[in-house]
Amino acid sequence: MAWIENVVGRQGAGRGTGQWSPLGNGAVGSGRAPCPGISVAMAKMPSVFDPGGNGVGGHDAQLRVLIVDDHGVLRAGTRQVLEAAGDILVVGEAEDSSLALGIVDELHPDVVLIDVRLQDGSGIDLARKLRADYPGVQAVILTAYDDDQFIMDAFDAGVTGYLLKTMNPGDLVNAIRAASQGTTVVDPVLARRISTLRNAASRPRLTERERDIVDLVTQGLSNKAIAARLGVSTRTVEGHLNHVFTKLGVESRTALARFALASGLSQLAPPGH
Repeated sequence: MAWIENVVGRQGAGRGTGQWSPLGNGAVGSGRAPCPGISVAMAKMPSVFDPGGNGVGGHDAQLRVLIVDDHGVLRAGTRQVLEAAGDILVVGEAEDSSLALGIVDELHPDVVLIDVRLQDGSGIDLARKLRADYPGVQAVILTAYDDDQFIMDAFDAGVTGYLLKTMNPGDLVNAIRAASQGTTVVDPVLARRISTLRNAASRPRLTERERDIVDLVTQGLSNKAIAARLGVSTRTVEGHLNHVFTKLGVESRTALARFALASGLSQLAPPGH
């Protein structure tokens, strides 16, 4: 990620280390050092413990963000990008779920940015926990993983957004602002895929046998040929097809084949291709 590399380069050039120390100096006013792996906002950020205060740089009602990622360099780079926006306060960092939950309980962030994979398990499981126990907190996935299953599992868990670490810094900031208001945010790279996945998920589910028959219909096989291929009777094939027609709202084998190919229900090429 170019913006991460730029941040690391500037820090190495002597820009200063106090802004995002992995351990920090402890929570403001807490009288104790933070747990390993947590970085909380320093004393110069009064809105950590003063929700009605002016926060850093005189901005009212700063948006409060927690970053949960098991890579310290990436947490640091994300922190610097967000705080450069002026209206975002990173109240803490955590490298795993248990530490993150402790910070959420104490500091009440508006948005929690979560990587899919953490040291103690799944970031998606953490998002599900936040949804159940802290419904006012918006969980947003920020990750390098763009697997379809991760995306669907994340939205099933109730996340407000799914963003990739390669996205433009300005787009990241704007997405977090929108997410804080409860608006669903999606990385532009993933938008079309997520729409397709959601449409697929909303369709009636076919059984494995029904999907097999749909694929064979798409190949142009007759009911008799399908029955021979699957080792069942022609009447059984006809019964499965009637169920498929009802579930998908089609009325013929030809309409079924067209629907299956157009919707991605069948990945097989039609006959003659």
